[in-house]
Amino acid sequence: MHQYLELCRRIVDEGEWVANERTGKRCLTVINADLEYSVERNEFPIITTRKSYWKAAIAELLGYLRGYDNAADFRALGTKSWDANANENPAWLANPVRRGEDDMGRVYGVQGRAWARPSGEPLDQLRKIVDDLSNGLDDRGEILTFYNPGEFELGCLRPCMHTHTFSLLGGKLHLTSYQRSCDVPLGLNFNQIQVFTLLALMAQITGHAAGTAYHKIVNAHIYEDQLELMRDVQLKRKPFPAPKLHINPDIKSLEDIETWVTLNDFSVEGYQHHDPIAYPFSV
Repeated sequence: MHQYLELCRRIVDEGEWVANERTGKRCLTVINADLEYSVERNEFPIITTRKSYWKAAIAELLGYLRGYDNAADFRALGTKSWDANANENPAWLANPVRRGEDDMGRVYGVQGRAWARPSGEPLDQLRKIVDDLSNGLDDRGEILTFYNPGEFELGCLRPCMHTHTFSLLGGKLHLTSYQRSCDVPLGLNFNQIQVFTLLALMAQITGHAAGTAYHKIVNAHIYEDQLELMRDVQLKRKPFPAPKLHINPDIKSLEDIETWVTLNDFSVEGYQHHDPIAYPFSV
């Protein structure tokens, strides 16, 4: 929580204005931010200076791990986070490859579970990583990436959180996640929750103790229509202690995640928070 607030203050105090072509808005921007989350100590990095909707973040992560490409499937899991990008993005609506309402195209989980080889055959990146880690193998290339420039035009949005690298060291599983761009008031806590939960889940299904999740952000920004709420409301609130995330111990394999796992298999203990803040969302 303190890392989050320090980054917000840094953007407010040191950020430079950058025009964003996609949204038509300006962003107060800094380059390079590094955050760490102790999954080992179960210090769940949820925002406490406003109410954060952690269930939607975990539902979205589950959709990625299943390789979903349709906003309706994400809604069925418990999140509407892809509704706008699938159905309100003018460039995507005009794209001839779009297959109708709720289609997201080849984004995020599609790349992670069915990357297209030159032959056209799909490559399941996640399956390879799970198999290696389950066998105690770290080939220094346990990398899950959603970033496929050759297929950007086939999806509604380039990935923001684009690459996850898993590392085994000293009997613990660690994660380093890379993010090219981050809407800090709205998107960052989604990303924090997902990074933490991804490491916790992967450690559980591969039989390892969880260590630390490292979260690296290149472009961290606050949109101009979010600045007043961040500066005058959220940054003036005192944070509460970090809660704990509990995951159903019966989740033991990737197949479990693919087939029966729901939000009912996750709970957060001890979450205290201030009132919600209605930050504007930019499509």
